[in-house]
Amino acid sequence: MGESGLPAPDGVVDFDGFVRGNTSTLLATARLLTGNRVDAEELVQETLVHLFPKWRLVEAAASPLGYVRRSLVNRFVSRGRASWRRETPVAELIDGVGAPDPADAVGDRSVVRDLLAELAPRPRAVLVLRYFHDLTEPQIAAELGCRAGTVRSDVSRSLAALRARLPRTEERPV
Repeated sequence: MGESGLPAPDGVVDFDGFVRGNTSTLLATARLLTGNRVDAEELVQETLVHLFPKWRLVEAAASPLGYVRRSLVNRFVSRGRASWRRETPVAELIDGVGAPDPADAVGDRSVVRDLLAELAPRPRAVLVLRYFHDLTEPQIAAELGCRAGTVRSDVSRSLAALRARLPRTEERPV
């Protein structure tokens, strides 16, 4: 019986358990893909709503989390194909003189997130799967439905693009 006293639809209990146990991981992935919390929550929700009616397929997969993550990444890539470029105005700040700011470690995460946001959805997804989820090239290729060589070249080109955009810092005497 469900909480309302009515019989629960097949798979609801397992679906609920999956959502409770994996939402934080899915949100973290979606946040890296979308660049912000609101869009990440929307992407996770859309993915789960889309998969709920066919939850038996997800449960039958060798890795239900992998199945859902693949669906999440595919949904992100599909919906962002035309609208991945957005202008993000930034002010250029002049570094002050003195010791390094301990907040720079937090700022580094922000820089990486901003740089990822400049990439097209597929290369961004490849980097998130490679470096956030530590998947191998064949695993990423399977999730994205492409060849491992394509993943390898996407990683190489994306990292080169990120390095080219990385803000340069001058060495300062301590």
